[in-house]
Amino acid sequence: MTDQVTGLVCVICGTAYPAEEAGYVCPDHDNEGILDVRYDYDLVASRISKESLRDERDTTMWRYRPLLPMAPDAAVPPLTVGGTPTYDAPRLARTLGIARVWVKDEGRQPTASLKDRASAMAIVKASEAGAEVVTTASTGNAAAALSGLSASIGQKNVIFVPETAPQAKIAQLLAYGSTVALVKGTYGDAFDLCMEAAAEFGWYNRNTGFNPYMTEGKKTAGLEILEQLDWNVPDAIFVSVGDGSIIGGVHKAMKDALALGWIDHSPRIYGIQSAGSDYLVQAFESGEDVLTKAPISADTIADSISADLPRDRIKAMAAVIETDGAYLRVSDEAILAAVPTLARGSGVFAEPAGAAAYAGLVAAVDRGLIGPTDVVVVLSTGSGLKDIASAMKAVTAAGTEPMVVEPTLEALKKAMETNTRY
Repeated sequence: MTDQVTGLVCVICGTAYPAEEAGYVCPDHDNEGILDVRYDYDLVASRISKESLRDERDTTMWRYRPLLPMAPDAAVPPLTVGGTPTYDAPRLARTLGIARVWVKDEGRQPTASLKDRASAMAIVKASEAGAEVVTTASTGNAAAALSGLSASIGQKNVIFVPETAPQAKIAQLLAYGSTVALVKGTYGDAFDLCMEAAAEFGWYNRNTGFNPYMTEGKKTAGLEILEQLDWNVPDAIFVSVGDGSIIGGVHKAMKDALALGWIDHSPRIYGIQSAGSDYLVQAFESGEDVLTKAPISADTIADSISADLPRDRIKAMAAVIETDGAYLRVSDEAILAAVPTLARGSGVFAEPAGAAAYAGLVAAVDRGLIGPTDVVVVLSTGSGLKDIASAMKAVTAAGTEPMVVEPTLEALKKAMETNTRY
């Protein structure tokens, strides 16, 4: 462990543990006692600054090493993780009647989702622990991320996913050579089995909402957003939410940047959930305690944000409460409609979970939560190529169909006469 980490603190009881003694969770709260990594910001500030970042030639997530729980000379996997673009999308802004929309495209990661950031960190920490096998449960993206990053260094890994996961995601796992368990049940069932197996066999456990270092990997997306906007803080960031680990990571980035004096206030953070998987929306609206709220039965086309019980729900709820944001629900129909809208308005092709963030922005504008002078970032968490079946449903619902023509110019001209999109 590096000297900039002062310890890990339980998000429930506030008990602090020295970094070298901390396990995955606080022992006083079983698996719910999620830990938060704490830093010596004075020491961090002596090693990294906004000025030093301007001269940093490493464009990956590792440009933030002094603000990550790793040694300066720690070996990192060779795949290029991080440094994804944030695009200005003026046509989307005009359509919504707001000042500016930026789209952060995490589909550009090596395995096509933001989860590569956490898995890259998992590889570093597993190596530090001398682990022979790394494991995770996932609806698909975290699994593919761990699988691909493991393949890049020959790390043994075992992956647990629901057997209903999209075939494209399962194909990634098998192509990378992972040991894959397709679990007959929900993501929650896969998660529970993975947890039991990790404990039984001594595998390094990458699961978010359990392993505290995954938040630290994911926060690099938030740091990049700030840096790419030249430290001009947006008014709001929209994040789709399943387990809650990504929104917690974005929030951690803002807290780090505030502590270092890189920004003087945090953007409002909005968490977006499908109406069929709205655990955190329910809790936000009712004021329920997410520590004791019972699981729901999740069912949504956006498989990457389907969660009966968000495992990182404490950090996820804090992300919106502490920034004056909100949790919003959107229908699966709105999510599917957002796929081609986002693609045509920005050039970013998102899977349903990624497009859900844009659907949430539309809902927020309709509710008056976002106004005409607001600058907004939409975090698109994964590529549309992850789920082609849903993408085809989306474009069909939008009334978009290909022209089928004979291989003659005359046939093409005739078809174009009736093509209203031309």
